[in-house]
Amino acid sequence: MSKKYDVVVIGAGPAGYVAAIRCAQLGLSVACVDEWHNHQGESSLGGTCLNVGCIPSKALLESSHLFAVSQNEFKEHGISIGKAKVDVSVMMARKDKVVNELTQGIKALFKANKVEFVHGHARLAQGKKVEVRERGKKKIVATLEAENIILAAGSSSVHLDQAPLDQKYIVDSTGALEFDSVPKRLGIIGAGAIGLELGSVWSRLGSEVVLIEAMDEFLSNVDQQISRAAFRSYKKQGLDIRINARLLSATVKNKEVQLTYEDTRGAQQVVFDKLIVAVGRKPNSDTMFGDEMELAIDERAFIHVNKHCETSVPGIYAIGDLVRGPMLAHKGSEEGVMVAERIAGQASSVNYDHIPSVIYTQPEIAWVGKTEQACEAEGTPVNVGVFPMTASGRARAMGSTEGMVKIIAHKETDRVLGVHIFSAQASELIAQAVTAMEMQASAEDIAMTVFAHPTLAESIHEAALAMDKRAIHIKN
Repeated sequence: MSKKYDVVVIGAGPAGYVAAIRCAQLGLSVACVDEWHNHQGESSLGGTCLNVGCIPSKALLESSHLFAVSQNEFKEHGISIGKAKVDVSVMMARKDKVVNELTQGIKALFKANKVEFVHGHARLAQGKKVEVRERGKKKIVATLEAENIILAAGSSSVHLDQAPLDQKYIVDSTGALEFDSVPKRLGIIGAGAIGLELGSVWSRLGSEVVLIEAMDEFLSNVDQQISRAAFRSYKKQGLDIRINARLLSATVKNKEVQLTYEDTRGAQQVVFDKLIVAVGRKPNSDTMFGDEMELAIDERAFIHVNKHCETSVPGIYAIGDLVRGPMLAHKGSEEGVMVAERIAGQASSVNYDHIPSVIYTQPEIAWVGKTEQACEAEGTPVNVGVFPMTASGRARAMGSTEGMVKIIAHKETDRVLGVHIFSAQASELIAQAVTAMEMQASAEDIAMTVFAHPTLAESIHEAALAMDKRAIHIKN
């Protein structure tokens, strides 16, 4: 099979499938190649995010949160249900159903937008060609040509030589979403977003969770006031987070994982029933092309691109986890839209300063823009307004009073530089901050905006008022 298109997209994750759909909307002929398959061996669109990342983890976070609420909070509401039980198989079946519905939804969107899907492993060839092979086979089953090619092959979990995966006792984040029972003792290497979310799931269901983190600072990319509050909260929830702990080895013996790490006290040993390795992700650039393509790649395997995601080869673009910037689904999607529109001759760009980040624990952490410590390091003069959720009427009615909203604004211009939230539904609240910052709002703009009462969003309003000691519901 050999066919020519206006655009060929390699990868059908949040970056690739969005790029393909937007190209089709703009009247371009599009083919999208992806090699992902599900447990049944069938093609499954959506990449890591929909299949083994964002979506299934959020499904399990929701299920485990409801279980924890039923155990710990129902009595306060006058609700008695007896002792709740967990059926992990049913929980996993629900998770798989959610994933299947969404992946099938992308398939329907491809059909509606006339995006041609090709299942297989894609590799760039010279002359703006894409060779497609069946997984694990050398024979070329299709050759696709296009004036424009978009690389969106995503990323994979980083593996550690000290903890070789067997996907039974020592697993990556994918394996952690497939447990058939609740492990009594669970270890996690890495206390970042992935480690904290997976730790939260299994801790709520009854696991004794220990997180081993090599960094000497907890969540170093998060505003320090927020990260300190979150650390205290997670410890209270039962997550044993050990900072400045360097993994030395992890081996499986007698159906247990025997782990050794080193901290300020020297070598320490601990035994787990399961171990999750969650130390980050690396771009899938290694099998997409050879040296003959002359695509520039940095030392961490990220493909070099300009501000519009065009590579060193004209007409070839790279987006999402393959390129610089945060490895976030929504960042990749916006890059996909930008590239599609630029191929179609439109002026389009992405504002990388206003990309929100979220950690979906309970409470959630969400932020956009600069942290207070980053402003201090730059010498930028700032005003800070903080409003604790304990003073929110809606938060108190919900029984979710942990956390705060923090707004950072330039001391001279009052322009909002960063917003940081640690609270229930922070992932939803942060969108208001992103919108305000995208519109170049000042803290005074937010302070003058009318928010509905009672809502969690009022806390953003109060934090802006607190900037000038005008907050109503706290002592200034």
